[in-house]
Amino acid sequence: SCGVNDCTLRITDLRESDSAEYWFTFRTQIIQGHVFQSVRSESYSGSPGVRLSVTGLEAKFQTIVTEGQPVTLTCSTTCTLTANPTYIWKKNRQRLTNPKTKSNYLYLDPVSSEDTGRYSCAVNGHENLPSAEETLTVRYGPKRVSVSVSPSGKIVEGISVTLTCSSDAYPTVDKYTWYKKNVTSPKASGQSYSITNISSEDSGEYYCEAENTIGAQISTPQLIIVAEKQASVKNASIGIIVVVLVLILCLSVLMWFRKKASKSTSDTRDTVDNGQQDSSPVYDNISGMAITHTAAPTVDTDNQDNVQYASIQHRNQEVPEYSTAQPSQPQKQEEDVQYAAVKFNHTSAVDMPVETTGNTKF
Repeated sequence: SCGVNDCTLRITDLRESDSAEYWFTFRTQIIQGHVFQSVRSESYSGSPGVRLSVTGLEAKFQTIVTEGQPVTLTCSTTCTLTANPTYIWKKNRQRLTNPKTKSNYLYLDPVSSEDTGRYSCAVNGHENLPSAEETLTVRYGPKRVSVSVSPSGKIVEGISVTLTCSSDAYPTVDKYTWYKKNVTSPKASGQSYSITNISSEDSGEYYCEAENTIGAQISTPQLIIVAEKQASVKNASIGIIVVVLVLILCLSVLMWFRKKASKSTSDTRDTVDNGQQDSSPVYDNISGMAITHTAAPTVDTDNQDNVQYASIQHRNQEVPEYSTAQPSQPQKQEEDVQYAAVKFNHTSAVDMPVETTGNTKF
């Protein structure tokens, strides 16, 4: 902007790109002649001008370091700042909490692999004007070395097994070595170790060593147990037998319960039937009349008056039977009647044998 006698240049949001030499120039018009006037322009420059150098904050440090050594990061500027300014530090654009700082220095002592990242600094109160980011790279030896086995689970003779060594390191691991416990010489080299047609002799503890230019580390041992194939078949057979026995036991218990339930139902039915049958009358008639039916037992005619007949009804009959039989009338069901000839002793009679005829069907 210009006033009556001066001009002013104001630069806002100053950047390093604004660094340059600045000068002013003004033009004026001069009128010449009295009769025939002419206008002539002249310009004036303030050269040499003013040299403006704009410098921002700069984070300076050794960009590649080794884990364990001390590292100092410096926030520098060529500008003259106010007395005793304070600085803030950011890692990956996140402000560090509780950093170890003094003035414009950040101390990482000792530096670790977790300190790897992009760092920048700024003057407190002017966080919108940070320095450019610089990357800190920390080299470290192998860490978290471990062994994995494929296939996982039970290992049986005859299969192929692959052991793999894993680790975290920078630079990357360039050498892997495999060992078996209680065996002096190495078993193999390389990140993976394969055992084909494995046998029980291969059982044991295996571990690997990972190494790079910074250092080396050994994994924890991995136990490998090789089971005999016959034992596996035997175990499978035992398992099948156990399953079959369990099934048989379950079926036996089920059948026992069913039989018990059926027997209980049958006993209940028999109890009801017996109750009904017991209510039927039982007759026992003794008659002195002679039976002349052809199916009746034969005795001497002289002693027929001394023979008594009895009709006994069994409890399993549904219809009671009487001693007075009707030979001419057929029965609807077969009846089991037993006859007994009973001899009464008289003084004038001759001893007669007792005859019994059974199961005479009408």
